[in-house]
Amino acid sequence: MGKYKIEYDRENCIGAGTCTAVCPKNWELSAEDGKADFHQDEFDEGEDYDCNMEAAKVCPVNVIHIIDKKTGKKII
Repeated sequence: MGKYKIEYDRENCIGAGTCTAVCPKNWELSAEDGKADFHQDEFDEGEDYDCNMEAAKVCPVNVIHIIDKKTGKKII
């Protein structure tokens, strides 16, 4: 269990692929519908945190959010 978790509004994803471009380790576009999917929804600080934060920042429709599990605070 990681310190942070991803909240992702997949329904409103437009399949731009920016998350997959900056964080291919965790994000990929579905061959089925062209929307993004993630592999890991919880992580700690470090490379995984940085990668997923960047994915959330570059999402043009703001559907990826990083939540601090301890406080419940939305980081982005």
